[in-house]
Amino acid sequence: MQNIADNKLFYRKMIFIGIPVVFQNLISIGLNLIDTLMIGLLGEQELAAVGAANQVYFIFTVSLFGLYSGAAVYTAQYWGAKDISGVRKMLGIDYAVGMVFATAVSIIAFCFAPHIIQLFSKDPAVIDLGVQYIRIACFSYIFSGISSAISYNSRAIQNLKVPTMINAAALCVNAVLNTFLIFGIAGFPELGVRGAAIATLIARIFEFCALLTFIYTRSSHPFKTGLKELFSFDKAHFIRVMKTAVPVVFTEGSWALSVALIFAAYGMLGTSALAVSQVASVICEMLQSVYFGVGNATAMLIGETLGQGDKETAYLNGKKAVRITWCLNIIMTIVMVILAKPVAGVYNFTGETNKLLVITLIAMAITITPKMLAYIYLVGILRAGGDTLFCMKLELVINMFVQVPVAYFAVLVLHASLPVAMLLVESGSLIKAAICYPRYKSRKWINIVAEATAESH
Repeated sequence: MQNIADNKLFYRKMIFIGIPVVFQNLISIGLNLIDTLMIGLLGEQELAAVGAANQVYFIFTVSLFGLYSGAAVYTAQYWGAKDISGVRKMLGIDYAVGMVFATAVSIIAFCFAPHIIQLFSKDPAVIDLGVQYIRIACFSYIFSGISSAISYNSRAIQNLKVPTMINAAALCVNAVLNTFLIFGIAGFPELGVRGAAIATLIARIFEFCALLTFIYTRSSHPFKTGLKELFSFDKAHFIRVMKTAVPVVFTEGSWALSVALIFAAYGMLGTSALAVSQVASVICEMLQSVYFGVGNATAMLIGETLGQGDKETAYLNGKKAVRITWCLNIIMTIVMVILAKPVAGVYNFTGETNKLLVITLIAMAITITPKMLAYIYLVGILRAGGDTLFCMKLELVINMFVQVPVAYFAVLVLHASLPVAMLLVESGSLIKAAICYPRYKSRKWINIVAEATAESH
């Protein structure tokens, strides 16, 4: 058993890493929340359109999270072993793969915008507004891809203070420009959804430039190096990293795709349901940011511990993280139920739509416990130990062959309301959590991957 000093060190590091991650996630989600709040004032069709358009960005960012967090298994262990060269090569791999992926998604989103929006709504007005938004916002993906690589690697080396401040500044830029460009304030043109897209693009460019400026004006920053060292990784090293990262990409990508398909199923219930599910998802994500902090901090601490060769402490750290998650589940469920009516009062919806939003938020509060237990096991613990293939198989099966079919069955066969459909879909999270627990207890997930790459340095 770990002694009291070890426990204090764990919780101190959990707070040190976790709180900046919470703020980073809140800021990232805040960009979407600002769009949702302001566009919601324009009407249900505008909100439904932006919600549909943002499904592309959602799949893109979640897939990037899979890539970067999968690769961060190596980065955290290199950092624990004080291998700065290894850390820089990992950043270079993230830059290269992230840029290629971001460019491809941007081109697809721009060229196939009408077809993408039609997947979520058949309303001509929603399709037209969604195309307007996505054909501007898609250019932000490239800048976001590089910024995300810096942010995720900053988590792995436990250096988050300034990147978090930059993320916050980007949020402020987006909020101010949204106010001017959506509603035409202070002499700016009234651009509606196009104004929101332009504001988001400018905010992402600002964030990208500020992060690079921070890195290259600090002489001692671990990421400060030339292109030659960043891209000095060899083919064998790249393949080893991808063997860990690609299953995570498939895991996160399949989850994001399943969420988008489920969102499309909810869209079959009408424009109001589409708008409500967009609002409810953003509010739920805001509260779940605390879990993201715990999950990311747990992953970094387990990775650092394994980099030092201490498997027993890594196992015990996972156990503590699960306890923290149970405490958060109680708190967040109560908070979300309390917030349901005040949140509904913010939007300019009809009475029926407001009522639907309140009930939907309460339904989502009920689903927090199974969803977040599955999250902490998969993302915070098992994946951090390098058990990415197991996580990929579990996520693919449950997401695509349980949750998506249940969503369409609920909507098309049972003709269930939006809240009931959501409750049925989240039965998949219960299955994930039930399968992950014995996997954690078996310790089969514990791997020291950095040892296998030492020869490449």
